[in-house]
Amino acid sequence: MIKQRLDTVIVNGRIVTGDGVTEIETGNVLIGGQAIVDVIAGVIDRPTNAQVIDATGCTILPGIMNGHAHGCAVGPTMPSGSRPFAPSDIEYHLNRHLLSGTTTLLNVCGLALMDEIAMTPNDHPLEVAVSTAHTPANLAAAIAIDGAGLGGRHHKMTIEAMIKAGAKALGEAGGGQTLGGGAQDYRFIPDAIHEATAIRIHPNLARALKEAVVGRKLDHPIADLTAVDHLLQGSVLRSVIDAPALADLVRATVMPPVSLSLQGLVEIAEASSRFGLPAIFHNATPTADTLMSLTVTHPKARMIAAHSNHPSFEPEECVSVARALRSSGVTIDVSTLDCISTRWRNQPTNLDRLVSEGLVDTLSTDFAGGDWDSILEAINRMVRLGQSSLAQAVALATGNVASALPELASDRGLIASGRLADIAIVEGHNLSRVRHVIKKGRVVVCNGAICDRFQRRQQRRSI
Repeated sequence: MIKQRLDTVIVNGRIVTGDGVTEIETGNVLIGGQAIVDVIAGVIDRPTNAQVIDATGCTILPGIMNGHAHGCAVGPTMPSGSRPFAPSDIEYHLNRHLLSGTTTLLNVCGLALMDEIAMTPNDHPLEVAVSTAHTPANLAAAIAIDGAGLGGRHHKMTIEAMIKAGAKALGEAGGGQTLGGGAQDYRFIPDAIHEATAIRIHPNLARALKEAVVGRKLDHPIADLTAVDHLLQGSVLRSVIDAPALADLVRATVMPPVSLSLQGLVEIAEASSRFGLPAIFHNATPTADTLMSLTVTHPKARMIAAHSNHPSFEPEECVSVARALRSSGVTIDVSTLDCISTRWRNQPTNLDRLVSEGLVDTLSTDFAGGDWDSILEAINRMVRLGQSSLAQAVALATGNVASALPELASDRGLIASGRLADIAIVEGHNLSRVRHVIKKGRVVVCNGAICDRFQRRQQRRSI
């Protein structure tokens, strides 16, 4: 038996280690301080000098690592440099992630400052790191679409200074706000139409109008007014605005930041080559060709193609783009968006195709207007549909993320001796139901509820 001091022992659970291969049908995880001391298969005698968590009927996973999220730190939000979220909203987002088994998260809004990140509400147990996209074109693109959260210090900040201060990655280069993506559908186009007509439209109508006016690749110089007029049929908009005026409004909303944002992708690729940091790129129909060209012009860039299941792609297009990028050394990330259980704007078709084709390297949430579904919901779906083995699915949000983003967390992502004790304990028959979460050896979620500071200091000996 291990002679090292034990603080917590998890017993009798199915263990998925996060390496993409290893599953232990019945096993035990021994924790001392902030680290995993040992992993033992079979049944062991319960120690009397440590907190014991009985995981019978549960599955023990590494804490989920989310490499692409927004709205989890104080400071300008999104690639649009929009106003910061209220502290209560940030805490809500953090709580949702933590209660979904996430223990480490990379906030990729990209234009916040390190001292703003340090203002995370209430000393939250979820560990949040940040990226930087402080380049001239990315700042200019943010200002072209919004920029309301940017001040003088943000305009003066550089990638070099942010890296020195502790930024873990570059990006997000581009975004739905600046490149005609989902944020245009759920915020900017509806806002512009509401301001002009006092009518609020659904994001799906906004998306359809956008594609009719500027095309899925944002490359239509002339709007398809017949398609716009068809979309107006049966809409209350028809009585207050005609097709040409609506097309002009959509174009004026979507297009101003696009060329700047595309140049921002080039600047981030150059910075990744120069500093050796991973870089997160907005991967969608308007950017796919640019990303492929960047693999040639900046072969040393450590590129991550974010949300490669983006709804702007048709399914076959989605697969071909991901395959081409991956063959050029790009990490293929997919995001849950709202396509697993919420399905307000998006469907799982592209995610399913990429998983089934074996073209997924990492799994994240993104933001989806705050409607993101949890990573564990996606993992549960993959396993139940037979798209992936349990071990492979779990690795997409644990060990694979640690490999793709070692600057973020090279000491976690696996259940193995010496690794940081970041662990999620979930129901065996529904992996999306989280029972307990351990962060750096401390129980921070117990029986589905976040432990407050007093509870964490006064933990019971057994759970």
